[in-house]
Amino acid sequence: MAKRGNSVHIGCAFSMIELFAVLYEKFVAMDLNDLSNPQRDLVCLSKGHGVMAIYSCLYELGVLAEEHLHNYFADGSLLKGLSDSHIPGVEVSGGSLGHGITVATGYSLAIHLKQENRRVYCFVGDGEMNEGSIWESLLFAAHWKLKNFILIVDANDFQAMGRSSEVLNCESLKEKLTAFNFETWECDGHSRKEIEKTLTFATESTVPKPKAIVARTVKGKGVSFMEDDNIWHYTRLNEDTYQKSLAELKEIK
Repeated sequence: MAKRGNSVHIGCAFSMIELFAVLYEKFVAMDLNDLSNPQRDLVCLSKGHGVMAIYSCLYELGVLAEEHLHNYFADGSLLKGLSDSHIPGVEVSGGSLGHGITVATGYSLAIHLKQENRRVYCFVGDGEMNEGSIWESLLFAAHWKLKNFILIVDANDFQAMGRSSEVLNCESLKEKLTAFNFETWECDGHSRKEIEKTLTFATESTVPKPKAIVARTVKGKGVSFMEDDNIWHYTRLNEDTYQKSLAELKEIK
């Protein structure tokens, strides 16, 4: 997608891909034949620029076709560079950071008031945690004891213009989220085993609190020259870096 669309943000898609893969494979309740089924779980990407990770999973599930991926970011394409709720399986339009979580907590409240057995999974970035609307949403979720709300923080310590810890340090995220009355865990965001274990804790908990998982990740994970290098927030692939990336990813597979 990144190569065909000549687009950016591949680094942050790589930092989240294992999180989405395990979530869709093991946990999300959804009807692939009816993605508008009102009893579905909701996956909300507030960090909208990481949307290629969701598109990849929706392709593997058969929701998106290969032609959609091949036309990513092209004129008239269904798939845009930020999460878009007009696409089946994508629940919020994200990209203006700090806004997607407000929609997700609204969904959670509606589900809570209707006493429905559905979950809302909301992905944010640690850089996005700079936004005041994030913390207002967390207070809201805690006040309403939205136990169906599961926040997942992609903590790769980068945002657009530098390291999150240097631009505006929000650590320790685990302690802050716990102080905001969330039931909170931390995990390696690239270990499928740890992710599954932590999501199991979050989904099986009966504690009347919202849940939060701080996933420690590496931007550009899986491609050596992209890993932990923020230049890949805005750098586009050329034929050489594309082929080198594919070669490294094939070795991992």
